[in-house]
Amino acid sequence: MNRTILKFGVLGGIIVSAFMCLVTYFMKQNPEQQPSMILGFTSMVFAFGTMIYGVFQIRKNNANQISFGAAFKAGFLMTVIISTIYVAVWLVIFYNFFPNFMEIYGDMMLKNAKPEDVAKVTEEVKWMKEVYQSPIGIIGMTYVEILPFGTVVTLLNALVQNKMSSKS
Repeated sequence: MNRTILKFGVLGGIIVSAFMCLVTYFMKQNPEQQPSMILGFTSMVFAFGTMIYGVFQIRKNNANQISFGAAFKAGFLMTVIISTIYVAVWLVIFYNFFPNFMEIYGDMMLKNAKPEDVAKVTEEVKWMKEVYQSPIGIIGMTYVEILPFGTVVTLLNALVQNKMSSKS
């Protein structure tokens, strides 16, 4: 089971990080264009698809039986691995290749803000720039991008996998 968790967690982390590298490259080459949020979300769906398949493999290897708790634990561990790889890759990118990310992203947010939202977006950008002054802030914000979504997918997957195992 531990080997399956590690295998599919690392695979998911590689997938989501590869997409992040492509989006980051796009942003760096085209600072005036906002990257597709759909692409980022799609990369997370593919990454967490590996977690879903990993839990399925664990259930299959256990006579097609898995409890909700076991499915959630395995899925959440894979989600943490996926998310941690994502955070680690972002730290490497940010500190080595894209240290002005927050300025470019902040400018992009302000440029795309509706006139009535400029004051609110300005405050949000100011707050984000303050958070990005610290590695802990960067790590926290990066985990918030991916971990909550992965946790929801993990919960839903555990429910489905448990339901599927009780039908066997």
